[in-house]
Amino acid sequence: MLRVGRTNYATLVDDRPDYMGMLMTVKDRVTWGEVSAATIRELLEKRGETAYNKKIEQDSLKALGYETFDQLAQKLYSCESELPKMTGLKPFFRLHPPRKGFRGKTKLSFGASGEAGYRGERINELASRMI
Repeated sequence: MLRVGRTNYATLVDDRPDYMGMLMTVKDRVTWGEVSAATIRELLEKRGETAYNKKIEQDSLKALGYETFDQLAQKLYSCESELPKMTGLKPFFRLHPPRKGFRGKTKLSFGASGEAGYRGERINELASRMI
């Protein structure tokens, strides 16, 4: 239900109790945190895809009712709209493995010098290395 069925997939979810419960269930296998609007914009520009496996372009943005990636990123950041409810866009992002590799072991929690679990604002640094 989180739409992260493969390694190096990313999705945007809000902080509803339903999602938080799902994250607590998979906390040993995924990493998460609060992403910034700039990172959302970068994700949409470089790794966002339409339903037909093509990059998001100005035509598809205008079909959704947005002029720029900044407008769409601000709406997603403020939770005024949700990626899964937008027709024509995939609700997940396929990312590369991080440049220069993971900093710690992927099976340990972030607090124990690993990579899994909650990492707060530092998720932006990891996401920028994976985009």
